[in-house]
Amino acid sequence: MIYFKFPFDEKLYSTDESSDQKSVIFKSFDQIESINFNGNIFEVNNVAETFSSKLLVQEKSNFSEEIHEEYLEKLQEVIQVIKENDLPKLVLSRRKIFKDFTDINLNESFKNLCKAYPNAFRYIFVKGEDSWIGAFSEVLGKFNKTTYEFETMSLAGTIPVSENWSEKEIEEQKPVSSYIRNVLEKFDSQNDIYESETHDHISGNIKHLRTDFMLKINPEDLDSIIQELHPTPAVCGIPKEFCKEKIEQFEKFPRELYAGFIRIETDEFIQYFVNLRCAKLYSDSVHHFVGGGITAQSNPEKEWIETELKSEAVLKNLSFRN
Repeated sequence: MIYFKFPFDEKLYSTDESSDQKSVIFKSFDQIESINFNGNIFEVNNVAETFSSKLLVQEKSNFSEEIHEEYLEKLQEVIQVIKENDLPKLVLSRRKIFKDFTDINLNESFKNLCKAYPNAFRYIFVKGEDSWIGAFSEVLGKFNKTTYEFETMSLAGTIPVSENWSEKEIEEQKPVSSYIRNVLEKFDSQNDIYESETHDHISGNIKHLRTDFMLKINPEDLDSIIQELHPTPAVCGIPKEFCKEKIEQFEKFPRELYAGFIRIETDEFIQYFVNLRCAKLYSDSVHHFVGGGITAQSNPEKEWIETELKSEAVLKNLSFRN
């Protein structure tokens, strides 16, 4: 069962499982795992009363999260690899694991998240042993079925809302924009790519640098564009294949659905959202996934603080009974 809301839309949606049509698809970071919700998308008034923590399974993996010192040491290794290979950016993530609770209220938690992030795609689902909640507003792609317009964005750099941008964040976002621009140019038959000025994108207690892109494409090219865009430098790094290998080498945990994407098809649009601010839910623990773009100029302690700030996106909105 899944419930979700589109950005700037407070209508609540689900799928009716009335057909084999895959209306909502969650793809893992490595695209090996896929969780599908079939049938028509329809509007619902409220989350069902049966949608409760009783649906959640116990966590059996016995993961232990990385402590502060362990993560800082790893970041030093990553920065050394970046310098040795002259990488513009490599994205490293970790899990923050919370266990100090008796019960979690799924309905209230989802309501809190929806209220906190009205500009995000917000979702919660339970399917078998997989239960996730998330809210993030990075668009990997949005395709208009009528006009054939395709939209995407470059989103990178993270600081508290009250702070000013430094050279580190500005330089971190530039290669993301360049990467996306280069991908889109391969599919731009009319030489009409629109690119906005870079601007602030506020998400709760933090903000990012954002540049918007739009062009008209051939519908048959949509899947190819998504495959070329994912994973973007914002969730992986540059060059893509080298950074994917380093992510597998350095990260303690598999990313699973974190930093993958969500595909939603309606009558008017096919939309793809990056699955970043998200957590995997268990009856006895919550695994929140957070990460950051590491560059040669990165300060490990500041990178740790950045991930701590990002972890608040979901964790502070969860409703627990201790």
